[in-house]
Parts: sequence; C-alpha cells; structure tokens
Amino acid sequence: MIPDWASERADMVERQLRRRGIRDERVLRAMGTIPRQEFVPLEMRVASYKDEPVGIGHGQTISQPYMTALMAQELELSGDETVLEIGAGSGYAAAVLGELAKRVVAIELVPALAALAERNLHKIGLGRNVTILAGDGSQGYPELAPYNGISVAAAAPDVPGRLLEQLADGGRLVIPVGDFQDQELRVIIRKGSEFMTRVSTHCRFVPLRGHYGFR
Repeated sequence: MIPDWASERADMVERQLRRRGIRDERVLRAMGTIPRQEFVPLEMRVASYKDEPVGIGHGQTISQPYMTALMAQELELSGDETVLEIGAGSGYAAAVLGELAKRVVAIELVPALAALAERNLHKIGLGRNVTILAGDGSQGYPELAPYNGISVAAAAPDVPGRLLEQLADGGRLVIPVGDFQDQELRVIIRKGSEFMTRVSTHCRFVPLRGHYGFR
C-alpha cells in the first residue's frame, strides 16, 4: 500500500513544525510542498516524515524535519538572497532553501551524494535555482561570495573563519558548533566588520569534514 505522502507531510508541518515554534509561513509552505520521501533511500522511505534524521549512506543523514525548518527560519530569507549550503547530502535542505531564496549553492564533500542530490532535485523539478557542487564545504565557495545566508548541516569544532569572510554585510550564518556529542546551533549576523552571535538551540549533527572541520 502506497502511503498518503501529502497527508503525512501536512501532519509533519502541523505537529513537528508549527506546534514547536516554526512561524515563518514561507518555510512552512516549502516544507509542506517538497516531497521529502524523494530524498530518502527507498528502503528508508517509510521514515520520511518521522521526527528524526534518516540515514542516506556514506555515514551521512538527512536532518530531522524540525532542524531543517529551524535553520531555514533562522536565515530570515525573503526571496532575493544568494545562499550557500554546506553539507548538501541528498539535496532536501537545498530544495527547501531553493524555495526561499533567489539562488542556492550547495556543496557536498562526498561526490556520490553530490550526484544524488543533483538527480533528486531535477527529478522533482526543483533544480532551477540550485547548484550542487562536490568539494570541501568547510572552505566555503568564494567564487560566488558574498552570501546573504550560509547554512551548515554538519557540526564544526569552531566557526570556520573562511565562512565568516564570505558572509555579506547583514548576512546570517547558521552553524552547529561543538564536539561529537554536545553541540549548539549558532546564528551569526555580520554587521560590517563585527559579528554578533546567539545560540538558537542545542543539537546533534554529523561532524563537518574538511580543512576547517574535524580531521
């Protein structure tokens, strides 16, 4: 029996997102539209709309829906921005950001996952303003900097200075920082040469790999 994905998606938006404080209607609309099951491996598809991360292979996960929504909300996007996402995985968060921003560049360290993310986006017709690249996201992507928003879907031992350099004035960087067990989701806002930081919540992500991540 084929699950009623639309019903499961609507239930996810109401129970996991709206009731837990996600208030950005654009984020809620994007999460209620994008078919998350298309970004989950076939053998795990039954868990597509559960309140938990789902493994996608190569030691990586597609984040818990609430965390995807929270990070997108913290970027405070209006639709005119250029956004950098680090840790594209299977492409789901990039698809969400693509509905919220003018342009998204998403970097994935694992080439096989980068290729999968690109296929997934094109399969559902959401790749028009999203570029998927394979590479070391911990160094950002200076070719298209500065970015109005940077979202990092893996935990760093500290905030990479290269990412701060690529953030536009008034831009926001959302990144989990900590060790393998204890992390905090930081929101960093650039004001000229200064950076204001606050902690949004505690969290647990897979570790950021690369030059400025965990070795």
